[in-house]
Amino acid sequence: MVIRPLYHKLLVIAALSIVLIMLVIAGHYPDWIEKYYAGSAYVLVSSFWHPIFNLFPFSVGDVFYLIAIIGILYALFQIVVLTLRKQFRLLGWFVLRLIIILQIAITAFYLLWGLNYFRPPLAKRLNLQDSTYSLNNLNTITTLLIDSANAHRSRITVADTSTNNSVLQQTAVQAINQLSRINTAFYTVYPHVKSSLFTPLLNYQATSGYYNPFTGEAQINSQMPWFDRPFTCCHEMGHQMGYGREDEANFIGFLAGIGSHNRALCYSAYYLAADEFLYHIRRRDSVAYYQLKQRLSVQVRQDMRTDSLYWTSYAGKLDKITAVFYNQFLKANNQPEGLRTYNRMIRLTMAYYQQKQATKARRPERNN
Repeated sequence: MVIRPLYHKLLVIAALSIVLIMLVIAGHYPDWIEKYYAGSAYVLVSSFWHPIFNLFPFSVGDVFYLIAIIGILYALFQIVVLTLRKQFRLLGWFVLRLIIILQIAITAFYLLWGLNYFRPPLAKRLNLQDSTYSLNNLNTITTLLIDSANAHRSRITVADTSTNNSVLQQTAVQAINQLSRINTAFYTVYPHVKSSLFTPLLNYQATSGYYNPFTGEAQINSQMPWFDRPFTCCHEMGHQMGYGREDEANFIGFLAGIGSHNRALCYSAYYLAADEFLYHIRRRDSVAYYQLKQRLSVQVRQDMRTDSLYWTSYAGKLDKITAVFYNQFLKANNQPEGLRTYNRMIRLTMAYYQQKQATKARRPERNN
């Protein structure tokens, strides 16, 4: 009587293990992932999933996460109780069920979205030469970004800084849709972004936003400074678009932002890019860093101070623990540099501006 149920559970575990092994193998073939998953299967998933969950004004995925957290706590409690009672037979059955649930969750993660981590680099799709660049070139582009941030900050009004989250989110959706129409590489289906139900907790985790792969919902921290929110909306919808890597989502957020006619979104994109470039330069040339920082307008400098004070006020052990776990998660999903992957947006941005400059330089020749 006991052997048959045990056989069934072991058979399910074995079958799910085979599926997971196949998914791991598929990850080694990025062109296959691009053609058959990102270009076909994920589009179908998005076309079905996104319209359903977009109907809800709140994050359904956050509710699922809350249920999952309760389930994990219950499971740990049961394991402790069964162990103390020395009911090892029941403990064995319980552990087998947990293994099956975990396998199903991992399989769902990769089938619903996670395989996007193994797509070919975005630079390849955009024909961007993701090559090395000189410090002089880096300083030039940083200067351009700083000047753009300064110019757009000077146009910001009180109304822009007090815009509610729903309006900011809708503006970001329009920017992503516009980007999608310009280039097929950014094709997206029913983009949408919501405020996270866990926003107070996100502050202590130093998290500006996240994407839920199970429900296809993009969420942001709705309490962080106003100039962080628009760009973050676009970043998370970059993940929703089907790009897993953090540097690529950053780059998508940047392109969507600078292409928008909305003042707050445009400034948010240039502000985040300038801040990222300055941080990178600081690690390579402290003299150049301080010279470039002096170029920032008074308003942009004040925003940077506000940004720093906001996140510092919530800093503690939780954000450090979160960073460690997320760093390992990124490394396990085709991002060997972990959290430093965010900084690789600089390579894409440098290549983007170099391509623009090269295109501009060729135009007079075509007119002759």
